[in-house]
Amino acid sequence: MRLHALVVLLATLSAPVAAQHYLAKPQGIGGNPGPAHNYVCPNVERGSALDCYLDAVRHLYRMCKHVKSIEIIEFGYERSEDGTNAAKSQYCLDKQKGNIATPYQTALKEARLSKPIADRLRALHDYWLASLAALKWRSGESDEQYQLRTTSVFPSLEDQISAIRATNAEARASAAAPAAASAKAKR
Repeated sequence: MRLHALVVLLATLSAPVAAQHYLAKPQGIGGNPGPAHNYVCPNVERGSALDCYLDAVRHLYRMCKHVKSIEIIEFGYERSEDGTNAAKSQYCLDKQKGNIATPYQTALKEARLSKPIADRLRALHDYWLASLAALKWRSGESDEQYQLRTTSVFPSLEDQISAIRATNAEARASAAAPAAASAKAKR
């Protein structure tokens, strides 16, 4: 049990050191410097893979929501899914699913010692995927209904993210307590 707690503590403490090593590095384009922050999780400069993933979930949903809004502005609700009119949002969905794959897998690996965190991550990811798929306008839906349905995702994401952060904090605290007690006993 003590060894398990020590492993959890060490994994937790070492995660920020190697954070975001799995993301593409900013590159210059046409002589211009790359972005100051990465595209996938722009609000997390340093932090764990879990922090990056939790930021990416919000950010990448927002990006696809914006793209869908552009299609709706261009073609109107009724025609936004006709023929190739939905190509931009379909490309966004495919691109963001690819963009989030590595942060998601790395966050799961980081949470491997805590089943509750891993379970919550899987549930959040499933919800995120379903929310992306639900960005399509539904026949007969008013503008107000569409906006309410697609923006109500954000509070739900925040609730799930807060629950993951709380569970993670509890896991860290419970892992740190036995390790600290063991260190004191050795003195």
